[in-house]
Amino acid sequence: MTDGAEDPIAVKLGHLFEASDTDRDGFVDWSDYERLIGRYLDGYGIGADDRRADALRAAYQGYWSELLRQVNGVDRLSREQFVVANQAAGVDGSRFAMAEVVPQAIFDVMDTDADDAISKPEYKVFLEAWGVSDLEALNVFLELDTDDDGRISRSEFIGAIRDFFTSPELESPASLFFGHIDH
Repeated sequence: MTDGAEDPIAVKLGHLFEASDTDRDGFVDWSDYERLIGRYLDGYGIGADDRRADALRAAYQGYWSELLRQVNGVDRLSREQFVVANQAAGVDGSRFAMAEVVPQAIFDVMDTDADDAISKPEYKVFLEAWGVSDLEALNVFLELDTDDDGRISRSEFIGAIRDFFTSPELESPASLFFGHIDH
């Protein structure tokens, strides 16, 4: 950007990096995603042998492989590498649709009652897996429920994830997945 301001998508991806660095060592590696997957499965009471667990693991493995491909196969990513890899993967839509595959698998895990919608309690577990507070969870839920029907539909959820990776708006509902972004 010519005015010296940081790219808003890079800001959001930096926020995602912080949330993804589950062991807080300053890098994201596969073990961080294994911990995150474990948090989902524990939070939603899903066994490791459940088909939803397999789909979630496969989706994250595809995402992780694509990130590594973007940075020439290193085995862990610094914040800068993570941001660059996500931006490059987002531009290269020919290989892996990170804004589709992973969110679909996450949605299937979150939708514990199989009603094809996410309730407030189901959404709260999602945010707890990412370390977001209760108050933020409620506020984000209300923002993502764009039709105000008291639940987040699959299309609202998938659309919000897509917007997280593509929208330059830092205050849009999709930008609030991991809490408010300080910028």
